[in-house]
Parts: sequence; C-alpha cells; structure tokens
Amino acid sequence: MTQRVEAIYEDGVLKPLQPVQLPEHQRVLLAIRPLPQLSPDEILELAQQVYAGLSEEEIAEIEAIALDRSNFMKPAE
Repeated sequence: MTQRVEAIYEDGVLKPLQPVQLPEHQRVLLAIRPLPQLSPDEILELAQQVYAGLSEEEIAEIEAIALDRSNFMKPAE
C-alpha cells in the first residue's frame, strides 16, 4: 500500500504531518521532494483568484458564512 504524506524535517528526523497507517518498526522507502515555496506575491495572487468568476451576491454570501462563527466548533449531535 502506497501512502503520500507530507512531513517536516526537524532535529534530524522526518515527522509526518498527518497520521500514517503503519505497524511499529515497519521499514519504508522514502522519496524526498521539497514542496515549492511561494513568494508573498504568489500567495496574494492565488488569494485574489478565490472569487474569480463569482457574482457580487455569491461573494457576499461566502464572506457572510466565513464571518459567522456561530456554527464553528459546535459539539456533534
């Protein structure tokens, strides 16, 4: 079974950023490929594309939902 997992390298150890499904002491083969680093201008450009093609009404609805924190972190029923 192949898993794709992002990891961070800290103190000489690769640390997965999400859980992996492996038994203890399982040996694996790693292919290390650094993730691309975006410049602040590239990040801003991507952020501006979020609303591309949406109407003013759709944008207003999305922003209202994002700003309404009443539904965030509600306990499961």
